[in-house]
Amino acid sequence: MPRRPRRAHWLVLVVVVLALLGAGGYALFWRPSHDTARIEAARAARIACSCRYVGGRALGDCDKDVPKGRFSVTLSEDAPAHSVSAHVAMGVTQTTTYREGWGCQLPAWRTPD
Repeated sequence: MPRRPRRAHWLVLVVVVLALLGAGGYALFWRPSHDTARIEAARAARIACSCRYVGGRALGDCDKDVPKGRFSVTLSEDAPAHSVSAHVAMGVTQTTTYREGWGCQLPAWRTPD
């Protein structure tokens, strides 16, 4: 049976080390930051929705009610649906919908597998 060259062993070792570093980086940095961004977006959407549909103020005026967090949040409105969405740069969007008698509600969150 032919023997593998030494270079192949080093290549396999480098690939394994990079995979472990990637998994560690995801677990230590990306996932907690993504979760924080999701929470901040949900909070901003709920506050802005209440300001807009309960308080009757313009969405641009509601932006100042949203507390500043770790991430920059951008708000948008879907007037026919009575909903406000908050977008965070990490690709996170949370939408809150106003329902008469219920107020502004977020859809139920599902935990990722």
